[in-house]
Amino acid sequence: NGQVYVVTPRIEGIETLAKNLQDLVPEAKVRLAHGQMGKDELEQVMEDFYDGKFNVLVATAIIESGLDIPTANTMIIHRADRFGLAQLYQLRGRVGRSKARAYAYFLIPDGGHMTDDAEKRLKILQRLEGIGAGFTLASYDMDLRGPGNLLGAEQSGHIREVGFELYNQMLREAIESLRAERAGTAPDDTPPEGFVPTLNLGVSFLIPESYAPDLNLRLSLYRRLSRLTEAAEVDTFRDELLDRFGHVAPEVAALLDVVHLRNQCRRLNIEKIEVGEKGAVISFYKDRFAKPQQLLHYILENAGVVTLRPDQKIVLHRRWPDPVARLAGIRSFLDTLEKLNEQKEETARSA
Repeated sequence: NGQVYVVTPRIEGIETLAKNLQDLVPEAKVRLAHGQMGKDELEQVMEDFYDGKFNVLVATAIIESGLDIPTANTMIIHRADRFGLAQLYQLRGRVGRSKARAYAYFLIPDGGHMTDDAEKRLKILQRLEGIGAGFTLASYDMDLRGPGNLLGAEQSGHIREVGFELYNQMLREAIESLRAERAGTAPDDTPPEGFVPTLNLGVSFLIPESYAPDLNLRLSLYRRLSRLTEAAEVDTFRDELLDRFGHVAPEVAALLDVVHLRNQCRRLNIEKIEVGEKGAVISFYKDRFAKPQQLLHYILENAGVVTLRPDQKIVLHRRWPDPVARLAGIRSFLDTLEKLNEQKEETARSA
């Protein structure tokens, strides 16, 4: 009783296909629709189909974003292996738009001979259903076809070299700077929201597969760690790992220490820490420390241990025997910087 879409990937051969259908089903009323037809003619065909003046429309993928026709409850896609994943998903959505049960049939070549990608597309489509199917489709489609120039070197400046999240941060900072320049205002000296300090510590820190074999679990732990901003939260997370796994692997312990350092760097406006054999070089975001007078006084009192370079970077002269001592030494120095900030604030309040 319903109407039928028959979709073919190319205009070439569409008339032959329509004739074969007419011969197979003489009682059917068959008409054509494709992109080479005139605008008025194509519009008339679609209006007639909507009004039910014929019941089989043989068309190209031009109908994937066409009219919603409630009485069209069947779709037959000829040579489905030649369509893209997103195309097939859109075409399938042309039917099933009313309470009547709908059907979509994907026809493949005799013998099932297809390319590997075509077979993957059809198998993926079988699994797409329910809420969130559109997002899942986009993810699969990007895996199959690649992300294109948006994430490639031509457009993004080698985004793969810096990572997608860091690229977004850099892009956001550049936009904010341009907006400030056009508005005639000086850019803010404080790091933007989501600022991630660069820590080159020469230490291995990660959640190894031997510690948490399940990939999804490791990713979940990394996501949770990225959201921890307070020392108490990191300590609670460490206790949870002890309770869950019975111990904290050395690489994981180093990772927790690095999270502590990252949070301290954010509070202290530190943009980068680079550690070498003879100590560490600390760079502040836009060369700004919140309490510069207190910092200069500390550097003068500890001459030979801490120096200030002409480029406004601080050098901590230390030789640490192992990675554990290195992390502890850096954290101790950052603790000192935080105390300098607190000391200045207390002096101001008492005055």
